Amino acid sequence: MMLKLFNRSLLPVLAVSLGMSLVAPAPAAALVTAFRQAIAEGVAEHDDMAAFYRERAFEPIWTGEGDAERRHALLVALEHANVHGLPVNRYDPNDLRAAFLNADNPYDRGRAEILASSMFLAYAHDVQSGILDPSDYVEEIFREIPRRDPSDLLAGVAGDDPQGFIDSLPPAHPDYLRLQRAMLAMQRMIADGGWGPTVSSGRMELGDRGPGVVQLRDRLIRMGYMSRSTTAVFDADMEAAVQRFQTNHGLLADGVAGPSTIEEVNVGPETRLREIILGMERQRWLNWENPDRGDRHVLVNIPDYHAYVIDHEEVTFSTRVVVGARPTNQHTPEFSDVMEHLVINPSWNVPRSIAVNEYLPAMQSNPGAAGHLQLLQNGQQVSRQGLDFSQFTPSTFPFDLRQGPGPGNALGRVKFMFPNRHNIYLHDTPSRSLFARETRAFSHGCVRVQRPLELAYFLLARQESNPESYFNRILNSGQETQVNLATQIPVHLVYWTAFVTPDGHLNFRRDIYGRDSDLWRGMEAAGVELPSFNS
Repeated sequence: MMLKLFNRSLLPVLAVSLGMSLVAPAPAAALVTAFRQAIAEGVAEHDDMAAFYRERAFEPIWTGEGDAERRHALLVALEHANVHGLPVNRYDPNDLRAAFLNADNPYDRGRAEILASSMFLAYAHDVQSGILDPSDYVEEIFREIPRRDPSDLLAGVAGDDPQGFIDSLPPAHPDYLRLQRAMLAMQRMIADGGWGPTVSSGRMELGDRGPGVVQLRDRLIRMGYMSRSTTAVFDADMEAAVQRFQTNHGLLADGVAGPSTIEEVNVGPETRLREIILGMERQRWLNWENPDRGDRHVLVNIPDYHAYVIDHEEVTFSTRVVVGARPTNQHTPEFSDVMEHLVINPSWNVPRSIAVNEYLPAMQSNPGAAGHLQLLQNGQQVSRQGLDFSQFTPSTFPFDLRQGPGPGNALGRVKFMFPNRHNIYLHDTPSRSLFARETRAFSHGCVRVQRPLELAYFLLARQESNPESYFNRILNSGQETQVNLATQIPVHLVYWTAFVTPDGHLNFRRDIYGRDSDLWRGMEAAGVELPSFNS
C-alpha cells in the first residue's frame, strides 16, 4: 500500500514551477539532518525504499535542484493514469503538487521526496504488472505476476532519462495498445449516449419487420456494424451486420438474431467497458517477464474456444478447441509453460479423480464396465477376474487405469506436451461432434484440438523436410512414440473476454467460468472506477 504522508485535504492545486528550487538556503548540516530524518521516518516500514536511499547517501531524486524533469515526468504520468484504467485515487497528482509547493524547509522536502517515491512505486506496480494478484481472486489462475523490485524501479527512474523510463512501464504489446484505444473509444461512446434502447424481440431473421427490427437496426448502427439506414425490414444489409456482430462475439455467424445473439446485443456499453479494462489488466500480467511472449508461441484463449500459433505477432495457424467443462469444477486453468514434445499414439493414464469418481462407480455396478481400460498396480497389469469392485472406496481403490494407444483412445492420435503441475495439455479426441457447437466447454480440463494432425505437421515443419510423411510413418506403427521439438515453444493459456484483432475488430467472449465478475470485484476494491458521464 502506498505510504500516506499527507491528509487528502491538502492545499488546492496551484501553479508551481517544477524547475524552481524547493528550499531556501540554510546551513548544510541542518539541511542534511532534517532531510535525512524525514526520509528515515518515511521509509521505516519500507525496506526496499530505505535501502535505495541509504545506497545513495540520502540524495534526493525528486526534490533536488536538478530534478525538475523527473518531477514533471511523474506528474504527467499520474495525471494520465486514467488512460490505463488504473485506480487513480491511489496516486493523486494534486496531493503531490501540494507537497512539492509547500516543501519550504528540509524536513518537509524529505516528506515530499518520500511521497513522490511512494506514488511512483504504486503507479509503476499497477501500470507495469497489474493492479491485482489474480490468484487472490480466482484460484484457477496460476500466473507468476512479473513484479519488479522497488529498488530497481527507483534506480530506473533516477537515471538519465526519467521520462523514457516511466513511458516504458506500461505494456508495449499491440494487444494492450489496441485495448487501450478501444477503452477510450468506448468511453466516448458512453459519453455520447451509448447504444440506445435495447432490443425487445426474441428472434429475427431475413425478411422480418416490426419494432424489434428497428431497435436492432439502431443498435447495430450505434455499435458500428451498419451504416445509417431507415429500413424497417430485416434485409440483406442487416443480415450481414448481424453476422459481423456474431463473429466478433464468438457466436455462430448464421445472420439470424436469435436469443443468444439478442442477449449479447443487449449487453450495455458500461459492461463492455469493464470487460475492456479487465482485458488491459490481463495484458499487464504478461508484461516484463514475457513482453514478446516468444517469437513463436501457442495461445489458447479459453472463452474463445480457439488455439493459435503466433509467429512474430501474426497468427499462422488456428483451430477450434474444447476446454474444461463449465458447470463443474473441471475448468481449464490459466498459466504459461513451454511445449517440449509431441506423443504420437499416446496412452491415456486416467487421472485419479476420474478413475475413482467416474469409472469406479460404473465398475461397481457392472464389473465389465470400462473394459477398454487396463487395470494396473505398481505399474503391472492386473487381471479383473475375481475382483469385487464393491469392496473399494475412492480412498482405498488400489489400481491405476490406463487406455492403450488405438483409434478409440481418449487422447486420439497425438498429444502436445508442455509438462506442468496441472497435468494439462493439448490433444486429439475421437469425440469430434463437439467442435461444431457454439459453446465448447466439455472436457475434464485439458484442451481438445479439432485439427490435431495439421497442428502436428505445422509444428514439425521446422525440423522435418516432409513432416506429414514423418508423422504418419510413426502413427501407422501403432507404437507410442515421443517426438521432441527441436525448438521448444511457449504456450499461454489465457482467459480473454475482451480483445482487439490486428485488423481492429473489438471482440468479446462470454465469461464462461465467472472469472470476470470475481476479478472486477477485486478491481473495485482496489479503487478502479468507471468514469462518470454527465448528459
